[in-house]
Amino acid sequence: MRSWKQISLLTLCVFILLASTPAKPAWQMKADYVEACSCHLFCPCYFNKHAEHPHCEFNMAVKVREGYSGNTNLAGAKYWLTGDLGDEWGTNKKGEWVVVSFDPGTNKEQRDALAPMILKTYGLEWGELKVQEAPIEVSRSGDIVSAMLGGGQMATMKLKREAGADGNGVVLKNVKYFGAQNNDGFEMYRSLDHSANVQGHKFSYSDRNAFLISIDTHEGEAGGMSGSK
Repeated sequence: MRSWKQISLLTLCVFILLASTPAKPAWQMKADYVEACSCHLFCPCYFNKHAEHPHCEFNMAVKVREGYSGNTNLAGAKYWLTGDLGDEWGTNKKGEWVVVSFDPGTNKEQRDALAPMILKTYGLEWGELKVQEAPIEVSRSGDIVSAMLGGGQMATMKLKREAGADGNGVVLKNVKYFGAQNNDGFEMYRSLDHSANVQGHKFSYSDRNAFLISIDTHEGEAGGMSGSK
């Protein structure tokens, strides 16, 4: 009788442990971003409901460091976002337009998995959304980071790191990156060249906001930007 009570108690403890263990998110990824936009350094979108101008035109080159969606491994997948947040992203959660470009090395399963994850991370309803395929290249040499979409014919970024007072760079901490739950800080850069000519949209800037950042995002409640709350 005593052994049955011990077994029942052990079973109850197992059930309690299982019930208290958080479920694994359906999807999760850690990704490295190279990003530039049309606002001056630092982009006010992260602290306000409007951009510096009635638009915020951007390029983002992204590589997934590690991640999954269901049984799909996302590690090594690359995509590029080109678009314009417009003037209502902070008030009505509406973006003007966006083009999502997948690198040829990103397979169909990864693309299908990443598409809803990308939309969830930014949490915006886009007036125009297009998807295409184009090669993505990112390189770094000293204080200069270069990124090209379609061999530089569709979009390009050439960024220079902000040295900071001690010459070791500037990193902005404790600021949300859109809906990503965590990030390691905004490593400040300034654009030498930030341009795009893709799907009927064209822009070109220099001496504007840019940064490098690594994010951690997963299924669940999004973090949200300061200005969008």
